[in-house]
Amino acid sequence: MISYTVYENNTSPEWVTFVHGAGGSSSIWFKQIRDFQKHFNVLVVDLRGHGNSNKSLSKNFKQKYTFKAIAEDVIEVIDFLKIKKSHFVGISLGSIVIRQLAEIQSEKVKSMILGGAILKMNFRSQVLMRLGNAFKYVLPYLILYKFFAFVIMPKKNHKKSRLLFINEAKKLYQKEFIKWFKLTAEINPILRYFRQIELDIPTLYVMGEEDYMFLPAVKEVVKNHFKTSELFVVPNCGHVVNVEQAMVFNTTVVSYIQRKFIV
Repeated sequence: MISYTVYENNTSPEWVTFVHGAGGSSSIWFKQIRDFQKHFNVLVVDLRGHGNSNKSLSKNFKQKYTFKAIAEDVIEVIDFLKIKKSHFVGISLGSIVIRQLAEIQSEKVKSMILGGAILKMNFRSQVLMRLGNAFKYVLPYLILYKFFAFVIMPKKNHKKSRLLFINEAKKLYQKEFIKWFKLTAEINPILRYFRQIELDIPTLYVMGEEDYMFLPAVKEVVKNHFKTSELFVVPNCGHVVNVEQAMVFNTTVVSYIQRKFIV
C-alpha cells in the first residue's frame, strides 16, 4: 500500500483527500493541512515512487505504470480506511489521477477540486514530451525535470513552486522518473476522453491566471461541462496554485465544499 497520513476532525463527517502531481509528494500540501483540518478530516497520500512511497515500496510495482493503476493505489487506501466518500483535491498530474479514480469508482467521489488541471497538451507541452522521450535514457532525470519546471513555471513569482517541485523530485530515482514519464504515451487519448465526457460529479477547477499551458483548455471544458463544473482563476499566479497563492486556494476550496455540501 502507498504511504498516507490522516489528520482527523472529530466534529466533521466530511473527508478531503489530497493527491499531488508527478515529482511532488504529500509535503506540497503543507499550506493546506491546518486550514482544511479545521473543517474536515484530511487524508494525504504519496503516490507510488514519491515521498514515503519510495523505492523500497516501488519494488512491488513491477507492472507498467498506468493512470488506472495509480488511481487504484489511492482507492486501496480509501478502502483500507473505510472512507465511503471523499472530496478529492489534486494538483497538476494529480488532477488526472483523480479524474481516473472517478471513472473507476465514482461512488467514492463527492467532489473534485482540480488545481493546475491538465486537460489538454498544447503545442509547447507536446514538444516537451517529445524532448523528454528523446532524452530520458541519456540525460540525468533532474536536468530534464528542472527544464520542464522552468518551462511550465517560468516567471519570477513562480520560483517558490518551481524550487519546491525540483527539491521533491530529487527524492526520485532515474528508473522511477522514466516509469512515470512513460505515462505520457497514454496521456493524449485519456485527456481527449475526459474533455468529451462530463461526469455527474461537482467539479471546481482552480487555475492560475498565468498557467498559460493549461488554462485555455480548462476554460473550454468548463463551457462545455457547465452542468457540473466551475472555474476559479487566481490572479498573478502560475501552475501550482496551492503553493503560490495558498490563502486564496484554501479559502476558495473550503468555501466551495461548504457551499455545495454543508448546510
